[in-house]
Amino acid sequence: MSLPPCPELGLSGTNNFTFDTSALHGSPFVLYFYPKDSTPGCTTETGDFRDLHEQFSAAGCAVFGISRDSLKSHENFKAKLGLPFELISDPDEVACAAFAVMKLKNMYGKQVRGIERSTFVINSAGEIAKEWRGVKVPNHAAEVLSFVQSLQQ
Repeated sequence: MSLPPCPELGLSGTNNFTFDTSALHGSPFVLYFYPKDSTPGCTTETGDFRDLHEQFSAAGCAVFGISRDSLKSHENFKAKLGLPFELISDPDEVACAAFAVMKLKNMYGKQVRGIERSTFVINSAGEIAKEWRGVKVPNHAAEVLSFVQSLQQ
């Protein structure tokens, strides 16, 4: 069974970083989609990836967070949490569409379009090795790390 290829993307990130999936071939990376900077669940999830960042690095795996927020919002969120990895801005929903993470959600009794919390591990061959959709935050980053570490076996 062959794995699906990672979509080709080129987006802006924090710290003047250009997120270019084709330039990342040869190294595994985690791309986690989250709804909004500085909201409780997103802050917890991002903090969990931050706290495990050294272990992801030791496994040779980069981590990137992505949402529809502006670069300015991302820079503030990154500084506030002291993140050692870059956040990617997707205001035009290019990556959101490529990974099919936009969903209708119920918020306060109204239907709103938003990002379904989702995480993807891209292997060194540029394939989507694993995906998690409808993520529940507790222990999620640790589960992703465990999968990344299993790729090294």
